[in-house]
Amino acid sequence: MNKRQFFLSIIIASLIGGIVALAGASFLNKQDSATNFAEKQDTSLVNWLSDEKFNVPDGINFVASAELVTPAVVHVRSTVTMNQGDARSFDLEELFGFRSPDQRQMPRREGRSSGSGVIISSDGYIVTNNHVIENSTKVDITLEDNRRYTARVVGTDPTTDLALLKIEASNLPFVAFGDSDQTKIGEWVLAVGNPFDLYSTVTAGIISAKARNINILRDEVNNLQIESFLQTDAVVNPGNSGGALVNLAGELIGINTAIASRTGTFNGYAFAIPSSIVKKVMDDLLEYGTVQRGLLGVQIRDVSPELEEYVESKIKASRGVYIMEVNEGSGGEAAGLKKGDVIVGIDGVETYTTSKLQEMVARKRPGDKVDVKYLRDGKEMNTTATLKNISGDTKIVRKELPKTASFEDVMFEDVNPSVKERLKLDGGAVIISLGNEAWKEAGAREGFIIKYINRSKIESADQLIKVLEKNKGEEVMVLGVFPNGQQSYFELKLQK
Repeated sequence: MNKRQFFLSIIIASLIGGIVALAGASFLNKQDSATNFAEKQDTSLVNWLSDEKFNVPDGINFVASAELVTPAVVHVRSTVTMNQGDARSFDLEELFGFRSPDQRQMPRREGRSSGSGVIISSDGYIVTNNHVIENSTKVDITLEDNRRYTARVVGTDPTTDLALLKIEASNLPFVAFGDSDQTKIGEWVLAVGNPFDLYSTVTAGIISAKARNINILRDEVNNLQIESFLQTDAVVNPGNSGGALVNLAGELIGINTAIASRTGTFNGYAFAIPSSIVKKVMDDLLEYGTVQRGLLGVQIRDVSPELEEYVESKIKASRGVYIMEVNEGSGGEAAGLKKGDVIVGIDGVETYTTSKLQEMVARKRPGDKVDVKYLRDGKEMNTTATLKNISGDTKIVRKELPKTASFEDVMFEDVNPSVKERLKLDGGAVIISLGNEAWKEAGAREGFIIKYINRSKIESADQLIKVLEKNKGEEVMVLGVFPNGQQSYFELKLQK
């Protein structure tokens, strides 16, 4: 390069620099003279990437899924009537002879729990967690558009912490079931619910793990609780329970149920019941009123070094589900399974943990067959087992509808057997609807279980009506218990 070319290049560079400087000054002057924030943002350098040049890839677009699901996630508020203060037991002898009239009734308050639910059919069926509506006397539903309904509890399953509700509505938006089996670890998901009563909250995360057992469910009677949760890092807090976990296609892959927390709020992980279990339980509750549980009839533990120490023998498998015992007369025994076998597959699906095995079997009903792959002394074997129910047969159990009866526009029904067992009752009649103001003013509440009318013990709804008919025109004392176990009483004068 000669001297002439060198000086020419310097002059050109100076001209370009001057033009850039002038343009920058003009740009800043324009921004300073803007009279509103729209103009300021339009002239901002950060706005150079326009919508036309930047599109969110379809595979990670949360907007479509959120818009599809949010209208079908509802707010669930359940009410439990309870006594104020300590739950004191009443003394019948004291009530009938020595208590003054102004002390005849302990004050009451209404306890409330709040959660979420997911509409799963256009005619008003809603899935939620059992713990959201457990022991409730009334369940209120608020839709995303603020319409409100009172729900009927169709059925519950504490062993999976699920419940089916029904509201009288039609043409509702609903969330279609997805296939939780196809969900992959690392896949994007959305959690939709009502944390802290903040309606229609959407959070995003990924599937962190599958078939997770965190030991939060208890079945004190038969030990039939099923935990095979989807684990996610989508933010979930109190109030999200019963809400939707969906994939980016807007399909329901789980019902948000629990959080891992030391503080009561989100600490990084949440857990959802997979849709494979949810759909089966909902179908059972809809068709039969109760869950049909098929059982393999084996006692199991995860294979681990600690298990080898416990059984004091070498287990010829690095992972799988070890059979501790085979129940006599069970489907597992009939299929040839033995103590010490290691189950590694059900119906072609790998089952290396007890939670996954329980999930696969929980999808079945009594009488269904499952293909079992297992190891015996390290050798792979296969068999087919016919599942049985808790009674040891293959019969389908249908829920018997309780008998109902009415008196003075008040509807009663027999007490549910599970409530009887929980409250240790040998009879009674529960108030299911109140159309009589005198009963309301006296202290009657929906859900209250009547145990005595004066000194007459109540065995059933039919017998209650006979006692009330006998005491027409008289003042009676009504004694009973609320679903939470708190006892109370009230007095009222019956019509003639």
